[in-house]
Amino acid sequence: MQTTSFQSFDLQQILGETDYTKRATKIVCTIGPSCWDVEKIVQMIDAGMSVARLNFSHGDHKLHGETLQRLREAFKLRKDKPVAVALDTKGPEIRTGNLVEHKSIKLARGQKLEITTDYTFEGTVEKIACSYPSLPKSVKVGSQVLIADGTIVTIVDQVLEKSIIVTVQNDASLGEKKNMSLPGAIIDLPTVTEKDEIDLVEFGLKHNVDIIFLSFTRKAQDIEDVRDVLGPKGSGIKIISKIENQEGLNNYDDILKASDGIMVARGDLGMEIPPQKVFQAQKWMIKKAVEAGKPVITATQMMESIITNPRPTRAEASDVANAVLDGTDCVMLSGETANGAFPVIAVETMAKICSEAELCYDYEQSFWSRIRNRGLLDEKEALAASSVQMSFEIRASAIICFTLSGEIARLISKYRPRVPVIAISTEDKTIKGLNMSSGVTCLRVPSFQGVDTLVEYAIKSAKERGLVKVGEKAIVLLGGGEENPDESNILKIKSIN
Repeated sequence: MQTTSFQSFDLQQILGETDYTKRATKIVCTIGPSCWDVEKIVQMIDAGMSVARLNFSHGDHKLHGETLQRLREAFKLRKDKPVAVALDTKGPEIRTGNLVEHKSIKLARGQKLEITTDYTFEGTVEKIACSYPSLPKSVKVGSQVLIADGTIVTIVDQVLEKSIIVTVQNDASLGEKKNMSLPGAIIDLPTVTEKDEIDLVEFGLKHNVDIIFLSFTRKAQDIEDVRDVLGPKGSGIKIISKIENQEGLNNYDDILKASDGIMVARGDLGMEIPPQKVFQAQKWMIKKAVEAGKPVITATQMMESIITNPRPTRAEASDVANAVLDGTDCVMLSGETANGAFPVIAVETMAKICSEAELCYDYEQSFWSRIRNRGLLDEKEALAASSVQMSFEIRASAIICFTLSGEIARLISKYRPRVPVIAISTEDKTIKGLNMSSGVTCLRVPSFQGVDTLVEYAIKSAKERGLVKVGEKAIVLLGGGEENPDESNILKIKSIN
């Protein structure tokens, strides 16, 4: 498998001070009780949050609505730092049932356990219920059944009409309504559940969210089903497919083509495929998404220990850094910000790790590798690639483009310039969607009239943010016209005065 080359660096760089103001990698933060007051949200925006994630596996519409209101109050206090809002669907799930007297049971290694599809059954140490009616049809003798985030491993011994018999592989305590995973099985449940449809329409559309994280995406049709649910009113909402099972991996190319982006959801994926294979799947998915010019998010347990400690483990820091070196556009925080004791520190620390990793990323080698492997490019992508090449050749400090749909900015980002991509747009949904693209900083303008003035405005804003300095050069993509600025056909070198 091809790996990313490191840029050469020395001890002085390792021990010296680092400028953390030009980070390209974006950060997705899950919003929860630890961080949902306005003051804490503002601090997280300042620390580097680009996307605020609302997890619909927990909470109701009233709770999420109140959270969203506070988010938007915070956004008003940081108008120069746009933050997108993502709705993460609950998706289909398989759970164990209730237990007798609602008390946990003790399972012993080597014991037999019956799992019935009669969900009214109250479980005992010999028999428990499962919410999935097609369980006996989906597994076979020798299959694994994982329970409670994989903390309980069982092997199928016998398949009956309405239940299965398994052997428990480890001593464990089991509570009520724990999740179950069937590695490698084709699950006979819809990706978009009735609850998801209600969440998408009655919350997503009603409250104008920017992004949908589609849980347990298994085939391209799942994305089309969501687009049908959202309808014309939700046409600007970006759909990010979460790859969490083997079926999603098998159909990855089709899913990638149908999606606006990908999330490498390593939690459930790590129960579907062997843990030692997860890093390979991560690199494979990231590489394909970058080559397709679509944003990719790496998620799950990136800095889990920071939930209770103010510093991540060394392994966690390396995990974040390696995701950046793999080429990910975004990294995600889950419980670290939602429920952790140090939500702001989590964002600050992740931002610094990303910045350090970017210093080690060989942008030019990555660019030339991507160029060598390309097919015939259309004019738009050829211009985007040329702007990145030119930025290396003349040591430009920024690439400035005008975009209505976000397409030209994403194409530039695909080729991973070393410098910031400053995208000028009139569209709020475009700006929020680009919050997932590596290296892209957006400026909102009322119209595309007066291109020269807008370029000067972009340079002025970039100077104020410390992205460029007087005497440096910027590359400007022009020529698309006000109605379709993404159809640029001119590259211009602009000296910064």
